[in-house]
Amino acid sequence: MERTRSQASSARSGPLSIVPRLKRRGLLAQLTLIPEVERPYEYPNKIKWAITAFVAMAACAAPMGSSIFFPALPEMTKDLDASATVVNLTVALYMLAMSIFPLWWSSFSETLGRRDIYLVSFFLNVVFSLLCGLSVNIAMLIVFRVLSGGAAASVQAVGAGTIADIWEPRERGRAMGYFYWGPLVGPLLGPIIGGALTEGFNWRGTVWFLTAYGAVVFVLVLFCVPETLAKRKPAAVAEPSHANDLSRISTARSVQAHTKQTVAWLKRCFIDPLEIILYLRFPAVAITVYYAAITFGALYVLNISIQSAFSSAPYNFSPIILGLLYLPGSLGYFATTILGGRWIDRIMVRAAEKARRYDADGKLVYLPEDRMRENAWLAATLYPGALIWSGWTLQYGVHWAAPAVANFFFGVGSMLVFSAATTMLTEFMPGRSSSGVALNNFVRNILSCTGGIVGQPLIDAMGVGWLMTTVGLVAWISGNLCIWFLRKNSRKWRAQMDKALNTK
Repeated sequence: MERTRSQASSARSGPLSIVPRLKRRGLLAQLTLIPEVERPYEYPNKIKWAITAFVAMAACAAPMGSSIFFPALPEMTKDLDASATVVNLTVALYMLAMSIFPLWWSSFSETLGRRDIYLVSFFLNVVFSLLCGLSVNIAMLIVFRVLSGGAAASVQAVGAGTIADIWEPRERGRAMGYFYWGPLVGPLLGPIIGGALTEGFNWRGTVWFLTAYGAVVFVLVLFCVPETLAKRKPAAVAEPSHANDLSRISTARSVQAHTKQTVAWLKRCFIDPLEIILYLRFPAVAITVYYAAITFGALYVLNISIQSAFSSAPYNFSPIILGLLYLPGSLGYFATTILGGRWIDRIMVRAAEKARRYDADGKLVYLPEDRMRENAWLAATLYPGALIWSGWTLQYGVHWAAPAVANFFFGVGSMLVFSAATTMLTEFMPGRSSSGVALNNFVRNILSCTGGIVGQPLIDAMGVGWLMTTVGLVAWISGNLCIWFLRKNSRKWRAQMDKALNTK
């Protein structure tokens, strides 16, 4: 398959080809203030950045919902008369839903379009979040937490597809960095907001906040996010009957035809989305997903260690102060969002120019592995080193500023990984960008769920210093091996993957 190419000059040389309002795709598409266009690359940059900001805001919802409960867990055990272990399931199973549901959202988005998925999922998120707040026992809360998390998680996969729809490869790294700031800032702002709401009101205040946030996202998407999927996959339809209108079809044949249609519909709804997992058979996809997932798992181990260490002696910080100590990592994400994506885009241009890769029109041809250069080597050492730094300063009760600085550098290093890996997946699988990111989301959230569950028991057994050292060493060795394999074999693996996907 011919790889992605720069199309900036040709796409922006003429006027926008705006789709007439009555022909726009998606639910209530006539209400959008930003028009749908034939070629989304044609949007002016200000509109692209507006869409990117709205999608990033939507992507913040699900991860924020996973962490906003942390300060409220003790109060929930009392109010709902449940054990701490059972109450922790409201977070763990929420994260598990975030890993599984996007497989279906992404599959449907490649057929139905991005806008329909956003609107349906956030409408359901608002309803389920509202029911969470009305829960009268822990079982009801867990059920609706799982459903609300699965609904909000749609953007984790579909959002990256929207970014790939509107941004060209030469600019996509910076845009993906801004988009990814949403799902990464969510877990860091969640404890701050949750602590304030729990102290000011009660644990239900956190759920009312999530309900209101979901409603705001729904309204923004309704009026400000047009359909961006350039070409829909044709839906499977039954072959038309060529029999004469007057002829009668036997009851047996009629039942057989309806049965085939029902089976096809059930397969499309319940089986086809699981085929996304089969993309792991391609080494380039599997290694990229693993590289991002091990980093995401480390993030949640770090989040647990921050809560555990700063809430106990010698720190003994209050819930609000504890929440504020998640900010240094967020600042690291922000710094990398501003500078890192642009840096990666420049690395891609330099690599293409150095290799003299030009198409027939004289435009640079970019390859996904161009994103794995000095930025990747730096990230593979920076965030594991920051983990070990944070772990031992927390272990010995060093002044809070020392682990806070370490957490800043963890944010910088991990963001470089997330941005590059997510963008590479959209480029390894052109035309299947949401599927690639959904697969990434599936694996990484399973690891983050595992990290969130086993983090505290391991801290109790090993101590935070040795735990972070172990995780840091695993991440450092894994990261460097992943980069080495991708740099050495990516071209060969891409060719094999393109051949396999194009023969389908």
